[in-house]
Parts: sequence; C-alpha cells; structure tokens
Amino acid sequence: MILRHLLAAALFSIAVPIAGPASAQPNKQNVKPNTQKKMDEFRTHNVVLVHGAWADGSSWNEVIGLLQEAGLHVTAVQNPLTSLADDVAATRRAIAQQEGPVVLVGHSYGGVVITEAGTDPKVVGLVYVAALAPDAGEAFEDVAKRFPTPPGGAFIRVADGFAQLDEAGFVANFAPDIPPARARVMAATQGPISATLFSQKTTQAAWKTKPSWYAVSTLDRVIDPGLERFLAQRMKAQTVEIAASHASPVARPREIADLILAAARRQ
Repeated sequence: MILRHLLAAALFSIAVPIAGPASAQPNKQNVKPNTQKKMDEFRTHNVVLVHGAWADGSSWNEVIGLLQEAGLHVTAVQNPLTSLADDVAATRRAIAQQEGPVVLVGHSYGGVVITEAGTDPKVVGLVYVAALAPDAGEAFEDVAKRFPTPPGGAFIRVADGFAQLDEAGFVANFAPDIPPARARVMAATQGPISATLFSQKTTQAAWKTKPSWYAVSTLDRVIDPGLERFLAQRMKAQTVEIAASHASPVARPREIADLILAAARRQ
C-alpha cells in the first residue's frame, strides 16, 4: 500500500511539474501589472548584447540587470573570439532564438560583429558602446591608423596566434575607473583573441540601413575617443558622450542601459 502511494505521488509530480517560468522571454499574460506597464513602454523587447575583445559576456552583467528590471528580454552572446566569422555566427544564433524584433548592442570589437550580423531582418536598431564600426570591406586597423595610437595598445601580448592584455596594462588602460581588485578579476577572465582579429574585414555595414546609437567613452585608452566620434558621425548615430574608460558597461552601466532603453523605445 505504501509503495502504491509513493508511485502515485511520483507520477503526479512528473505530470504536474513545479510551477516556474517556462522561458526567460517575458510573457505579457503572466507578468505583474507594474512589469506590464514597463514592458508597454517599449516597441522592442529583445536585446542581444555582444562583448568585445579581452572580455566575455559577464562584462554586461550590470547592464543586464538594469534592462531586465525595465522589463526587457536580454541575451548576452559569448563570442569565441577566434575569427570574425565565428563571432558573427554566434551572434546570429542568438538573434535567431529571439521572438520578435531585436536591438543589437556591441561593445568595443563587438561593434564589428554587430555591423556584420546586424543586417538580419529581426534587427531593428544598433547600439555601439565605445565600439568599432567599419564600413563594408573595411577592417578596424584600416580606420584606426588615421588616429593616434591609444596607450593600451602597448600592453598587448601575442603568443601562439592569440593576443591578450597583460594584467598591468588591463588595469591601467582597459578599466582604470574600476576598483583595481575588480579590474584584476576582469583581466583574469578576459577572452584571448585571434591575433588577426582586427585585420579581418566586414562584408556589409548594417548601420547604413538600420537606426544607430553610439556611446563615446571620452576617457578611453584602448580606442581613441576621436575615432569613436568619427565612427558615430559617419553612421549618423544618435550619440552620447560618457566620461568613462573603455570598460563603460562596467564603470557606467546606468548610462549605457539608458541608451539601450532609448533605442528599444524608438523601434
């Protein structure tokens, strides 16, 4: 008799799973009124975040929390950083998983990735954060040579075909406005990049046909702020300037989130 009851309980637990969210995608029929009100502010509810060189998806953590609090569905891509083609493929997979239109966001080298992947029909807006934004057939190094070499470039170390920033250079140049202990953790988890990544050319430029936003980091020591302004002006992006280092998504997440939210509202 006891065994019969245990089997019945087990079968019931399989047939009726514990209540919980079926997906990270917001469901307008099941959200609380306050969250529903927030969601109604936006025309686009999906945001895909693309990290840059010497970083990974965790570099967006603070921004993600703010976007989710606003009611948006957020996905952070984990780029392999082995080639532009590989990173674009990873981003396109993330876009394909979204239900509905997408605001695509790129930080640093991630701007190259969204420039190529952003032609996807689901993408309705592009947000560049201290980011590269090449034209079709253009590589980052083609544009960068017109501007002063930033100090962070002196700390790139190449071995076995991959490049990293050494810890001292990372703390002093990539993230100088972040507490040193946190910056050292970021340096320890940085994604090594293909040594040829910055010479690889895009085949298309999504910013020519999609609305664009740009956050210039005025204290950037990895990409020259003058280059960032040039790229923003060339794409006719709605632009904000933030007194931040290259690591602005970590140092100034509120300002970066606000720019993304503005893009989501406009679409």
